[in-house]
Amino acid sequence: MVFPKRILILLPLTVFVAGCHTDSDSDDVMSDPSFSYQITVTNLTAGQPLSPAAVVIHNTSWKAFALGEPASVALETLAEAGDNSDFVAAADSDSNVLTAVSGQGPITPGATAQVTATIQAQSTAGLFLTWASMPVNTNDALAALNGVSLEDIAVGQSQTYLTISYDTGTEANSETADTVPGPAASGLAEGFNATRDDLRNAVYVHAGVVTRDDGLATSTLDNAQRWDNPIARVHIERLR
Repeated sequence: MVFPKRILILLPLTVFVAGCHTDSDSDDVMSDPSFSYQITVTNLTAGQPLSPAAVVIHNTSWKAFALGEPASVALETLAEAGDNSDFVAAADSDSNVLTAVSGQGPITPGATAQVTATIQAQSTAGLFLTWASMPVNTNDALAALNGVSLEDIAVGQSQTYLTISYDTGTEANSETADTVPGPAASGLAEGFNATRDDLRNAVYVHAGVVTRDDGLATSTLDNAQRWDNPIARVHIERLR
């Protein structure tokens, strides 16, 4: 594939840097120590609505998750039920987090949603942004941008990331109607379940759904709910 000029490929993310900047932008003490970012999320799937976006601005000591390590209960709830309230509240109460905000509604396939996050800080040095949503026609999948630096984004500039999907490793990927909370389910749609029955019990890169069209007779999903990475595009623009 031939990528346009100025697109940098970083596994697992692709980054596009727009505009020009000076190194002093990330180091200067601002006369008004307020920074504002607009985060625009585009759902790139054909049949996986994404739950409301959770956006966290934080320092290097906070992480939403780490590959190969167990997910927090708050992250499990987001990835099993599409409910980000516990995740946002837990992040917001952490001293290493400057702000944690939620989008207003689900992001349907092909649609775009925006979230604005504003912080008080003396500079952008050491600041990171994390975004997380659930592909709701799954058991415990997570679409996420896991801690990208905000240091090099000056006012009026932006960065764009193509993001991948993860499995939180908390629920077996049975895809049955009573365990998938999205619109593809027709059963009880339990969402969050405190029992962790995925043998891995650790976050890993998602392998994708199997669906009944692929031979999983118990699945409530069909080929419309399949996806491939990247799963979403996240555009971060600094407003001030």
